[in-house]
Amino acid sequence: MARRHAKSGRRRGWLIWTLGVLGALMVVFGVVVAVSLHRAEPILRAVIVEELENHFHARVELESFHVSLVKGLWAEGKGLRIWPPAVAAGATVPGVNGAAGANLTPPLIRVDEFRFHAPLHYDPGKPIRLSVVQIRGLNIDIPPKTQSTPASNSTSGGSTETKEIGAALLHFQIDAIECKDAHLKIESSKPNKLPLVFAIAEIKLRGVNAGGPMHFDAKVTIPRPTGVVTTSGKVGPWEIGDPGETPVAGDYKFGHADLGVFAGVAGILESKGDYQGALRDMEVTGTTETPDFRLTHFGTPVPLHTHFSATVDGTNGDTYLHPVDAVLGRSHFVAEGKVVRSQAETLANGSVRPAGREIELSVNVDRGRIEDFLRLASKSGTPLLSGDLTLKTQLEVPPGKEPVHQRMKLSEGSFTLKNAQFTSEKFQDYVTQLSLRGQGDLKDTKQAKQNGGNDVRATMQSDFEMAAGAIDLPDLRFSVPGADIDLAGKYGLEGSTLDFAGKARMQATISKMVGGWKGMLLEPADRLFKKDGAGTEVPIHVAGTREDPKFEIDIAGMKYTHAASPADKK
Repeated sequence: MARRHAKSGRRRGWLIWTLGVLGALMVVFGVVVAVSLHRAEPILRAVIVEELENHFHARVELESFHVSLVKGLWAEGKGLRIWPPAVAAGATVPGVNGAAGANLTPPLIRVDEFRFHAPLHYDPGKPIRLSVVQIRGLNIDIPPKTQSTPASNSTSGGSTETKEIGAALLHFQIDAIECKDAHLKIESSKPNKLPLVFAIAEIKLRGVNAGGPMHFDAKVTIPRPTGVVTTSGKVGPWEIGDPGETPVAGDYKFGHADLGVFAGVAGILESKGDYQGALRDMEVTGTTETPDFRLTHFGTPVPLHTHFSATVDGTNGDTYLHPVDAVLGRSHFVAEGKVVRSQAETLANGSVRPAGREIELSVNVDRGRIEDFLRLASKSGTPLLSGDLTLKTQLEVPPGKEPVHQRMKLSEGSFTLKNAQFTSEKFQDYVTQLSLRGQGDLKDTKQAKQNGGNDVRATMQSDFEMAAGAIDLPDLRFSVPGADIDLAGKYGLEGSTLDFAGKARMQATISKMVGGWKGMLLEPADRLFKKDGAGTEVPIHVAGTREDPKFEIDIAGMKYTHAASPADKK
């Protein structure tokens, strides 16, 4: 029995001793691993910094870098900054190494934190493959083109011996980069121009080490008009001397963009298309759909569809349209020009024009309907008249806080309107009576009143200009069967006011126009009103509003005013 107890004691002692040795070995192994990781961290950090310096030919700083063996080999870095090539290794930069403003150049790239998983095994001479590098808080600041310089051979601080060892032993190959919470800022080379800033919710890059363009998928928040763009394509290779010239190409979808951020207009825009070029200069083609496009002051929506081709300057958002093929309601037109950001300036009259977006377009309406354009400028949604429209003009909308119809300027304009009919029964009734009296058909005039016949179509044409919410028509020619009217005056969008004066030329003589016993009395005067082949030529004045127009004809000092019928007053 004693012998058994002795054997059992020896076994327990052996087991305890063995466990102790294993525990000591584990401690030693842990210490070795910890020491190895501690020694590996500066080597890996130096390799990362050196590879970034070699790629960007720029100064690189990395505040911290740590490695752990939790669930494999994980590495994490914080405070990564990469300066443009112009910032040399010895330059002092605010916030770095205690520098106090000796160099105000901001970093080209800033990364709040990044992490990656690496395999535990390593084959000397072969790159360490990283399947995904995760980044949070990426900020890219593209400097103006004038600040870009050729690549330099600058390097960052750190032990040269350590970097040489790291470079000799380690090299990374990255398959993909996943980034969240990124911002892209593109500085303008124009003075006093604010930079454009794009918020990128997430972006995934693939083919990072291919030496050519990288494939990307991203969701980008556009500042104006506010909306989210989903896009995919290729970017790169990175242009070290001028990052703004880095090539980019892809396609996009832009959803639920609110045009209300632009003063004077409103509507929800959807767009899709593709783009190619450089970060600073892109050619964009695509389509837009705005089913509720409207001028906010009037509020009447008209659907707008466009197919466009444009050059976009990414440094300031300036857009050059060449051209835009558009359909407003049922009207087709083509516009070409630019939408640019202008600086504040003092005008000749002493007023100050604020900074903002300025629109300059050449507009050609080749297959239009006048009611589509007038409906935009109508609070009731009822246009002044309808008809087939062709029009050419130069459009300018300067920046400002006033409603867009007050800021809008039209110059060098001309139009032709055919098959025109007024939506106001009172107005159209006058046109019908004018046409029939101009032909001397008083019998038909009475029948037209009795039968409600208002089917007379007019033709209108004129040059025009628009400023301060009023359309100036200096040579308006209005023609209906039996009458030609030449007018000059203004139409005010605010209140739909009318103020025109001119002359009316009728086929019939004055006696035939008046008819009855009054006409018989006027027969001796027929020869006085005949002129240049017209049976009658008399002064005419049109005033009032679209809803309540007033027509006045002056016959030898005796004014004739068209009065509303009882039906008109209902």
